[in-house]
Amino acid sequence: KKIISGSNKETLQIVEDIYSTIIKAGIHKASNINVAEAAKVIENIQRDVNIALINELSMLFHKLDIDTLEVLEAAGTKWNFLPFRPGLVGGHCIGVDPYYLTHKANEIGFNPQIILSGRRVNDNMGKYIADSTISEMLKMKKNPLEAKILIMGLTFKEDCPDLRNSKAWDIVEALNEYNCKVSLTDPYLNKKDLKEFSGNNFIHLKEAKSFDAVIISVSHEEFRTLEKNSWLEIVNKGGLVVDVKSIYDKTFFKNLNIDYWRL
Repeated sequence: KKIISGSNKETLQIVEDIYSTIIKAGIHKASNINVAEAAKVIENIQRDVNIALINELSMLFHKLDIDTLEVLEAAGTKWNFLPFRPGLVGGHCIGVDPYYLTHKANEIGFNPQIILSGRRVNDNMGKYIADSTISEMLKMKKNPLEAKILIMGLTFKEDCPDLRNSKAWDIVEALNEYNCKVSLTDPYLNKKDLKEFSGNNFIHLKEAKSFDAVIISVSHEEFRTLEKNSWLEIVNKGGLVVDVKSIYDKTFFKNLNIDYWRL
């Protein structure tokens, strides 16, 4: 349903008449604009907090040597389990809207703890992924300073060209602090789109060859459908694939002599 409201009854009637002609699911009339806006904000906050919980659990499970996706698949057999997955939270809604409400809360002297806690977890995931990549490489006796690392996916979600508030940049920045040789690829973008990623080497996916580590940060279809022969060209033998969105089965790389790590 479409949530609508208006500053007075006459305006609300006009809005309802317009939207009723195109919204087949129906209309929900909020009593005032504040209620309508709050409804939109908490819709995004609820998703943000739930994703933050799963992100935190994935960090914990990694330390406990438990596969997060296996846990989520098992828990998903319960009818009331919410199917959230770990990953980066960017974009112009989930990663932004919570701050509108927390700003208002601070204005009236209210300290929102759960909302901001979720934001802190999600805002730090890019650095966590970069740090985990470096940690895994060190375990493999690879020197990150000499390593070639490819970031696959720069948009804030799959199969779209939208860069707004993309958290892939947080991964890039953190790896640059390690002085890694970072390259970037995204089938939905070109060099002109990447002003905020300037200073890094942007390549087309077909040009991606012989990397020591690859971080799949966005689950674009072009990445999901890559075959094993393609991966053997992209990643060196003994290299590492970091699968942020768990788009591959963990056995996929087993016979390719490529290490695999996922949230």
